[in-house]
Amino acid sequence: MSVRRSGLSLAAVLAATTLSGTALASTINQNTSWTINRSASQTYRVVAYGDSIFAGYNGGITSVGRRAAPVVEGEYAAKKWGANVEVIRRTKSGAKADDIYNNKIVSERSYMQDAKTRVVMFEMCGNDYLQARSAFTDQTGTCNYSGLQNALATCTTYMERGMQTINQYATSAKVKVISNIYYPGYDADNVLTACTDATTGQKVNKQQYFLPLLARSNWRACNLAAKYGFKCSDAFAEMMASDYDRNGDGQIDSEAIAYRAGETEDAYVQRISVTLRSTLRDANGHLANSSTSYDYIQSDNTHPTYTGSTISVNIFSGSGSGSGAPSYTDAQVVNGKNPDWNKFGHERMGWSISTFDPATP
Repeated sequence: MSVRRSGLSLAAVLAATTLSGTALASTINQNTSWTINRSASQTYRVVAYGDSIFAGYNGGITSVGRRAAPVVEGEYAAKKWGANVEVIRRTKSGAKADDIYNNKIVSERSYMQDAKTRVVMFEMCGNDYLQARSAFTDQTGTCNYSGLQNALATCTTYMERGMQTINQYATSAKVKVISNIYYPGYDADNVLTACTDATTGQKVNKQQYFLPLLARSNWRACNLAAKYGFKCSDAFAEMMASDYDRNGDGQIDSEAIAYRAGETEDAYVQRISVTLRSTLRDANGHLANSSTSYDYIQSDNTHPTYTGSTISVNIFSGSGSGSGAPSYTDAQVVNGKNPDWNKFGHERMGWSISTFDPATP
């Protein structure tokens, strides 16, 4: 198997996109259905709503990565349940949180209303923050932080609405999951802005400002999940720190930065952006141990890497489908992990979500 990487960003494919600075954003539907066929008598459904992350975006509009996080999770579920699993991805690349909520979760609720549905997951807000970051980067003169703060407020609103709506319609689902947000471009943001802070008169380090903002968003994702009976897949923790104890504090770094139930928002932000900040790493060089690293981010410095083939997507309908046997045999999945579980961004995200699967469907 080989990782599929692309030098094209979403900006190079769409007329104007979330990554294009001052340009208005465009979106594109990338909806897929993939059935993991174990030749079983029962078929269950996993439904995923989101943007280009869950879509498996790979730099183009005519295909997506087959083993994006939802399919990875579906394959783990199929093994655990001894069943076929149909993975439905209703996604829109470039979409902001309100678009995903209104035009995917609400408008396409029928997919999770199917009686076969056992898992429903969603992710959102990445494009809200990417657009706000691009606009902030373009600023000169006195820095205006309102766009970034508005992105946080909007994200919080639609994460909560998404959970409320899924609870209303996904009545046969045994597990509902939100995935929070990793930090694409972490190293690249360690630079000064062109604008100056009104109070200090100094230029602002982008990473210094964005990290606490993203931490607040991620805490809210997991806190809301607890409130509404969801599980929270901590993509930030899985992707943004090493899988061993680099700083000698007796904790594996990726576990040390994970969300903790009962911790206040301010305490979490302090832990992530100050106390344990030295343990954070750009996901382009995720350390599995002291001598082995894996690239979790495609060359667009935004989307997760994946392994294996693609699913063709019709350029007009935005849809694609297919089916096939699991990519890994049952014998290759040891202690709930396939051999590539920590080698690619999508594999890591999908494995994290799968840890919440019920023992039986």
